[in-house]
Order: sequence, then structure tokens, then C-alpha cells
Amino acid sequence: LKAEKNTKRVPSFRKLLRTSQIKLDNKLKNKQYKQKSAAKKYRKEQKKLREAVRDAISRKPFPLEECKKKQVAKKWEEKEEEDALPLDMMDEDDLKLMEDLAQKASFLTRDLSSNEPVHIKKRKHESVIEKYEKVPRRLQTEPEKELIHLLPIKDKTGIIPQAVEKPVLNVAHDEEEDTEDMEEAEDFNEEPLPVLTPEEMAAQRRQKLQERKMHIAALASAILSEPDSNIKKLKELRAMLMEQDPNVAVIVRKLVMVSLMEIFKDIAPSYKIRPLTEAEKATKVKKETQKLREFEEGLVSQYKFYLENLEQTIKDWKQRKLKKSNVISLKAYKGLAEVAVKCLCELLVALPHFNFHNNIIVLIVPLMNDPSKMISELCVEAVKKLFKQDKLGYASLGVVKVISGLVRGRNYDVRPEVLKVFLHLRIKEVELQKDSEDIAPKKKFMTYKEKRKNLSRMQRKWKKAEEKLERELLEAEASESKEKKLKLHTETLNIVFVTYFRILKKAQKSPLLPAVLEGLAKFAHLINVEFFDDLLIVLHSLIASGDLSYRESLHCILSAFHILSGQGDVLNIDPMKFYTHLYKTLFSLHAGGTNEDIGIVLQCLDVMFAKRRKQVSQQRALAFLKRLSILALHVLPNSSVGVLATNRVFMQTFPRMDLLLDNESQGSGIYLPELDEPEHCNAQNTALWELHLLQRHYHPTVQKFASHLIAGAPTEGSGALPLDLKLLFCNFQDTFSQRDSFVDEELNKQLQQYISETVAHKPLDFAKHLKESSLA
Repeated sequence: LKAEKNTKRVPSFRKLLRTSQIKLDNKLKNKQYKQKSAAKKYRKEQKKLREAVRDAISRKPFPLEECKKKQVAKKWEEKEEEDALPLDMMDEDDLKLMEDLAQKASFLTRDLSSNEPVHIKKRKHESVIEKYEKVPRRLQTEPEKELIHLLPIKDKTGIIPQAVEKPVLNVAHDEEEDTEDMEEAEDFNEEPLPVLTPEEMAAQRRQKLQERKMHIAALASAILSEPDSNIKKLKELRAMLMEQDPNVAVIVRKLVMVSLMEIFKDIAPSYKIRPLTEAEKATKVKKETQKLREFEEGLVSQYKFYLENLEQTIKDWKQRKLKKSNVISLKAYKGLAEVAVKCLCELLVALPHFNFHNNIIVLIVPLMNDPSKMISELCVEAVKKLFKQDKLGYASLGVVKVISGLVRGRNYDVRPEVLKVFLHLRIKEVELQKDSEDIAPKKKFMTYKEKRKNLSRMQRKWKKAEEKLERELLEAEASESKEKKLKLHTETLNIVFVTYFRILKKAQKSPLLPAVLEGLAKFAHLINVEFFDDLLIVLHSLIASGDLSYRESLHCILSAFHILSGQGDVLNIDPMKFYTHLYKTLFSLHAGGTNEDIGIVLQCLDVMFAKRRKQVSQQRALAFLKRLSILALHVLPNSSVGVLATNRVFMQTFPRMDLLLDNESQGSGIYLPELDEPEHCNAQNTALWELHLLQRHYHPTVQKFASHLIAGAPTEGSGALPLDLKLLFCNFQDTFSQRDSFVDEELNKQLQQYISETVAHKPLDFAKHLKESSLA
């Protein structure tokens, strides 16, 4: 058994065949490797041979006979001048030395490239410059003949280079042609270019510009007259965006940008053009349909190329990059970029329904944060217009998404104007969780079982046709249901609140905080009830921190009361700390810079007292009425009118406010004007003596309001307001009844306009009034 195990197995034929194939492959690889090695070795030898040839050529000695012939010829030529040479002045030893040196070949024809020393004192290594200087100069009496180097011959002595003269072509003919060309060039150069004066250059530029304008106008009018048939002219007009004439390039490009923008606004359809599917392209259609398809396809492609050109212009200006042609200077790129931004803003507002609108949004929104004030204002105004005219909410949602991403991507380092555009959103109601069942359901069609149960066969047939027609009409009219609109508004507002809450949480000391607080004040009534407690705590902590400016703290108060006046009515919360803070900081207003904040204060008072009058005590109302009367003495006339109008609302809304018009004290204690707690300052024991001072105010409108309040703010009778002031007061109340973020701006504008119309202030009259009041 062991012997059998030790015996080797005979390999099969298949295995032998496989092994032989491997051997053959290895042999082939070895053969290829040897061939490559031989070729590589041959190339190295050739390279060495070429280097040896070059070295031999450089070391080739000059023949001695040629030098002797030149020297003899030179002697015969200069034999006549020998008499003039001062040889008589030389000694015989010097002449003999010169003749001996002349007969030595090594003195004149020695190979300077050799390293052999000529004299014993000479240095072994000479510099390149010295070697070059010692090369004998040969006169270029005859043209050098070009040589073709052949393979050298190698013998015992060394390498012998081989060369053949290059055959000479018909040089005479070529020289004649060269002379003719030179003569023509000289004749051409003899005609000088016309030198234009500045006036002629300006006239030439005006002429070129007029020609371009006429060409642009012709193309534009042709496209507008028949867009279907002349859509290809859009390409010709768009090609003028690459105007290469440096004299008119900037103006022509600006004109073409604006012209194309107006053309696209006019010829763009009121729907979005979708690309055709392969099945639609394969089907045969009528000529009119095919023509419409070609028009739409050409319009979309040219519109896309036009937007790309505008984008590239802005990028080139941003990157300070010049084109290769350098037709337009870097300074002119700013003007081109501004026109490009204007065109994009116009298209953003005019074509929110058309193709590539989201691409325009992505371009415009980052430019709202641009360092250039002009470009940022253009983009901000365009976004505001888009928000105001967007009824459905698709475009607003796209812009809000990009702004939110921009704020987060820049780590909240953006301009406050970027966030303030949220205040222009047209969102008045959203889909709240508790009201989701109350939303009107979408129109439902009868199911098959209902039709089978209630309708006959003929009626079912007619009903099916009617429902099909209604569906088609809904699609054609693109009518949006209320549910769809509410969903869009809800999604938009969710993104806005997410942005606001991120800033409140992570960037409380950011310059974006005023814009956030202002936005919360506007949209606070739409916030979900679940966030109310946390949001009120955050707002109060911000106020208590003392890091906010007066305007920011007012926005915090306004936001808190908007929260509590909306869905927050169900919450049993007494925001006494917000009343206390406003009461304490009212005297921060004055006739200086803070006079502009009076509008926000009046908004806060309207929400805190007029809309929450059932939750406000009489002591609190009396304290605010007294402090507001004092404040009316410190501010400008327009603010005084607003404060006195608010006092009128107090006196008509809360009972027993006429206590402050009586000199007798009511109850115990004395009035403490320095106390910051409105509930405990005993305001019922004081009087509104400030109204008597305001009766003598230099402005007549303030005088009328003060007299009206002293009379008890009656609606009729002798103490009632005049008709023009009643209208102003009605406008004042209507403005506050609207929940708009621009209440303070509108109010200040109305009051300032009324004041400027009723009286023209004169410095002398004002000084006279002050003198009379001081004497009194």
C-alpha cells in the first residue's frame, strides 16, 4: 500500500495540454521582453552615437591651409599701405619674434576646446567666456553652406564624421519674390493711416451706436409682431450680447439685455412649458400644433441661454475676471452687472409662473446680501414685490426656502434686510392643528356604488361625462382650492418660524435679532399654542438681560402680547412683567433719535389695553394715562398727537378716567412718579396738569387735542374735536386695527403730513411763543 501511495500519478492529456499552453505563453512573453530590451539597447546606442557625432563636430580642427591663404591674400591687399605702418619704430628682435609666432600653427589654429595647456603659466581650467573670446574670427565673405550630417565612420584612429552639402534651390527666384514683397509692403506702408480728431471719433461712435440701436429695434419689433415665425431672430439679437467693438460694446450690451428682458416679458405664455416626451415627439400632429411646439421649444432654449448670459456677467464682475478679448474694461463690468441684476429682478416679479423661475430665485437671493448697496436694494425690493403680488404662494415658498438656507449657510452673518422681507409675506391664515377638521373639503365626485344605487344607467352615463368635463375645466383654469393654499402658507410659515427660532436659540447677540422680533410680532398669532410658554420665557429673558436696545425690547413686548391676544386667550397668563417693563422705560423716548420709536409704543399700548381691556385693572390704566401725558411734553408734535390720541382711547375705553381731571385726592397715599410698579404708584391721587401746559403748546393741533381731553374727551358738543381731527383719529384707529408691520411708518407719515399741512412753522413765531410762555 505504501508503495502504491508513493508512486506518482500520470498526468492526464487535458492537464498536459493546459501546461503546454502556459509554457507557450511564457515563451511568448520572454520573446517580447527580449525584443523590447534589444530595442531599448539600440536606442541607447543611437543616442550615444549622436552625442559622439556632436562632440566630434565641435572638436573638428580648422585646416591650416585656409588660414595661410587668407593671410597671404590679406598681405597682398594691404601691401600698398605697408609704407604707412610704423614698422621702423620696432626693434629687429620684436619683428623676428612676431614672424616666429606667425609661423606657429598652434598660435592661430589651436583647438580651444582641448584641455592641453599652451603655456606653462596658463591655468588648466578656463572659463567659458575666455574660451569664446579666444575663438578665431572668420570673415563672412561667402555664404555658409548648409550641411547634411551622415552616419560617421569608425576606425582605429577614432570617429570620422561624414557630411554632404545641401542642394541649393533657385535662390535667385526666391530673392526676386522677396524683393517684390518688400516693395509691395513699402508701397503699402507709404499710405499713412488717417488720424481722426476727437470730434470725428465721437461722431463715428455716435453713428455706430445709432446703427446698432436701429438694428436692435428692427429685430425686437419683428419678434413682437410675429413671435411664432420670427423666434429665430431671438438668437441673432442675443448674439449682440457679445459685441466686440470697444467703442460701443458696453452700451450695446446693456441695450440688448434690457430689450431681451422686455421681449420675454411680452411673448412668454401664462403657463409653464414642459419638455415633450419621446412618445409625444414620435406621434404625428397638425401643422399648427407642430409650429406651436417649435415656438415653445425655441423660446425656452433662448430664454435659458439669456439667463445664462446674465448669470455669467454677474459672475465675471464678482470674480473680477476679464475675458480674453478685453473689449470691456474691468470698471465697466460693474455697470453691466447692475443692468443684469435689474433684468433678473424684473423677470423674477413679472414671470413667476414661467420656466427657470427657481433658478432666478437662487441667483437673486444671495445678491440681497451683496456688499454693493444698490444691488442689494434692487434684489430686496424685487423680493418684496414678489411677496405682495403672490396670491397662491408657490413663488413665496421657493424664496423663503432659499433665504432660510442662505441664513443658515452663512452662519447667521447676513444683513437684517434679508430677514425683514418676511414681513411682506401675504399670510393671514394657516392650517392649524385644531382647525384642520374645519377646513372646507375638496369637491368630491360620486362613487360607483352611489351612482349604481341612486342613478339609472342613462343618468350614470351623463354623470360620468359631466364629471370628466368638470375635471378638465379645473385643470384648464388651474383653480387652487382653499386647502391647497392653506397648506402652502403653512409650509412657508413653518420655514419662517424655524429660521426665527434658530436665531433666538443660537445667535441672540446677532444684528438679526430686531428683524426676528419684528417678524414674531407680526406672525405671533399664527404660532402653534404648544410653543407659547417657551416663547414667552425666551422673550422675557431677552428683556431682562439688558442687552437689547429700546426698539428691540419694544418688539419683544409687542410679540408677547400678540401671542396672548390671538390663540393665547385660552391661556391663563398675566403678563404683568411686560406691563412693568414698558411703564418703566416709557421715559426713554424723547424728541431726539428715539422719537421714531413712538409708533411701536403706540402699537404696544393698543394691544395691551384696547384689546385686553377686560384683563387690565383701573390702577394700571390710570398710571399709564398719567405717564403718557408727561411723555407728550418730551416728544415732537407728531408724536404728541399720537400720544394724546391714545389718551383719548383710554378715557373713552376705561371708566372713571376723569378722576385725573379733578384736583381732589381719591383714597389714601400720595402719587409716586418714580416708582416702576404701575399698580402701586397711587396714580388716582394726582391730576393731569400736563394738559394745561399742552394747551399752550406752539403747535395748534396739540393745543386742540389738549383742550379736547381737558373737557373730558366728549364725542359731541363744544369740547368735541373738529371734523378734520376726527378723520385723522379714525385713520389712527383703523391703522392700528390692521395687523400690519408698517403701522409705525404709516402713522408717522399721516401725522407728519397733517402737521405740515395745517401749519407752516416759523422760527420767529416759535421764539415768540417760548418768550410768552417763560413770562407767564
